Amino acid sequence: MRALIASPRTARGFATAEVAEPEPEPGQVLVEIHHASVNHGEVRHLGLRPPGEVLGHDAAGYVVRAAADGTGPGVGERVVAFGAGAWGRRAVFGTGSVAVVPEELELAEAAALSMVGVTALRTLRAAGPVLGRRVLITGASGGVGRIAVQLARHGGAHVIASVGSAARGAGLRELGADEVVVGLDGVGEPVDVVLENVGGAHLVASWNLLKPGGVLQSIGWASGEPAVFPVNSTFAPGPARSLRSFGDASDPGADLAVLVRLAAERAITSQIGWRGSWSDLGDAIDALLGRRVAGKAVLDLD
Repeated sequence: MRALIASPRTARGFATAEVAEPEPEPGQVLVEIHHASVNHGEVRHLGLRPPGEVLGHDAAGYVVRAAADGTGPGVGERVVAFGAGAWGRRAVFGTGSVAVVPEELELAEAAALSMVGVTALRTLRAAGPVLGRRVLITGASGGVGRIAVQLARHGGAHVIASVGSAARGAGLRELGADEVVVGLDGVGEPVDVVLENVGGAHLVASWNLLKPGGVLQSIGWASGEPAVFPVNSTFAPGPARSLRSFGDASDPGADLAVLVRLAAERAITSQIGWRGSWSDLGDAIDALLGRRVAGKAVLDLD
């Protein structure tokens, strides 16, 4: 079958190749992929992937072989999936890593939700109820940020979206942001929750904006810069503030089901900022690394 594979010795770090079709284990389904999305972290680190590995993690398509153990969706079901090997004509996924897509939702929209949606949903949920609370989302113009803005608003939060430039903030108020600020200097009052996607100095500044008892979820490090905390800056009287890491994408099926249901009901919308053929992966990579994509890039496996 045709697939996009890691090729560290090439200029772009990937290549198109014919590879063996994957063989599912008893608890896995075989999916024919119609759409796959591209994450910023995946393309930043292409050169670190093992040669020949089928790339990608976010996909949507049709089940062509059901799991032998009887679990999961049946043949012909439309599914969204999260797992390795998504940028191939067919891929296998554990039945705990797929969800059936409602008929009202286009498969390309579902593919754009996998990694960023699960990340936004789980970090927001871990922060506790957000009804009436001030939630700051840094890097809000990216894939995780745009879904997080919508989920926080859906949960009743006062949402503050921080972006790198005024142009990057376009559309965020329509998604539910109460405030859109460039950087963090415009955040006038302390916040209860931070979903932090930038790292470096942004992480330190976000920590200093937390109320006593507040929670900062460190999600990404798009800046590539170190975070330097001044002496005693982690001390504060009153209820303890928390800084938590995130990296748990295990068994995402139930959360994927929540996300595609919300998207089908138009409570949230997939944010697709670039869409094209998987033959044009290089263009998608250039757009992502050049920060010309608001949201996600989606490949059509035509």
